[in-house]
Amino acid sequence: MNPVDQLAGDVAQRVARESYGKLIAILARRTRDVASAEDFLAEAFASALESWPRTGVPNNPEAWLIAVAKRKHLDGLRQSQTRADSASHLQLLREEIEDMGLHQNNIPDDRLALMFACAHPAIDTDIRSPLMLQTVLGMTAEQIAAAFLVAPATMGQRLARAKAKIKLAGIPFRVPDQHELSERLDAVLDAIYAMFNHGWTSFDAEENNLVEDAMWFSSLVVELQPDQPETLGLSALMLFLHSRFRARRSAEGVFVPLADQDVTLWDDEKIDLAEFLLRKASEMNSIGRFQLEAAIQSAHVARRFASVTDWHVINQFYAILFQLTGSPVVKLNWAYAIGEDSGWEVGLAALPKIEEFPELTNYQPYFAVRAALLEKCGQVLAAQQDYDKAIALEHDSEVRAFLAHKRDKLSLSTLQ
Repeated sequence: MNPVDQLAGDVAQRVARESYGKLIAILARRTRDVASAEDFLAEAFASALESWPRTGVPNNPEAWLIAVAKRKHLDGLRQSQTRADSASHLQLLREEIEDMGLHQNNIPDDRLALMFACAHPAIDTDIRSPLMLQTVLGMTAEQIAAAFLVAPATMGQRLARAKAKIKLAGIPFRVPDQHELSERLDAVLDAIYAMFNHGWTSFDAEENNLVEDAMWFSSLVVELQPDQPETLGLSALMLFLHSRFRARRSAEGVFVPLADQDVTLWDDEKIDLAEFLLRKASEMNSIGRFQLEAAIQSAHVARRFASVTDWHVINQFYAILFQLTGSPVVKLNWAYAIGEDSGWEVGLAALPKIEEFPELTNYQPYFAVRAALLEKCGQVLAAQQDYDKAIALEHDSEVRAFLAHKRDKLSLSTLQ
């Protein structure tokens, strides 16, 4: 590939990675249809890869792509002979004229509006958050399926049906009125946290933008709903986690688990803000998932001031959280906390069973945690087998190396 083509391709990839959701949100306002917005944007990217090597990369690639996608939409309407489509065409032309004055050199961030639109009551509750992740982030059905522990084919079918329903129902792409926010809030918070986790667990520098965007969205939702304790709880949770960012890797880039992290590398400013938000949420006397998860992280960061972690408190928080959510992931983390608090055999017995939660079959942390508990209980061979399964399911090379090191230490212990 020649340098000019390479540059055009690199810029297109960067824009797709950083601005996909923003562009889809803008187009969806025009098309009133997520699926067609995605089609027009895909055509615009194809045009860019054909045109930019000849004409040069524009100063504002996002604006160029929006302009081309809108033009393709208008071209489609021009070819239609129906009166309704003609009316739509005239309305879009008026909007184009307005946009020339309002947004000539600026792309508005409409992603939050699109997220709330995806949480419309006409859309099934179990697909609202996944739909946000695809339309706002451009995540694939496979990536979203992994986040929600669902088979990729099943997730793909659900997303397709949801987009068809949006088109059929003519769901508007706007931030709902204040009285509508509460019934849509849970799905938006779930999507924001899934967005955060996708970036947080990848250890990929490029994915860190997702972490920052998630924290930004969370702050916007707090502004929209300052009296909702779960908005504060989610912000606190992400701040607690992000406060440990610098400690998760050694200077050589080696993965460092929470128990071995240098607490002096944790960000005190983020921790203090998280504690403030969590206290503020607790004063509203309405407990929820994100407040409980934030409280667990608060117990972990308390290790800054004590030499040990209070696993008894963490155990109790997980018990309440599992009662509230019934999540297999929560039960998995709870089992480890039980092991720390009440003995490793007790923790191993508390592990969720794959027969009961088949969605854990390809979930890497399940096998890593089970291997650790088996190791603590002296079941070396079974622990090695589970470490092998966890390694096979892990994508990050440094985490794989960490798990392989733990497995290999077990092999050496059996030889001594």
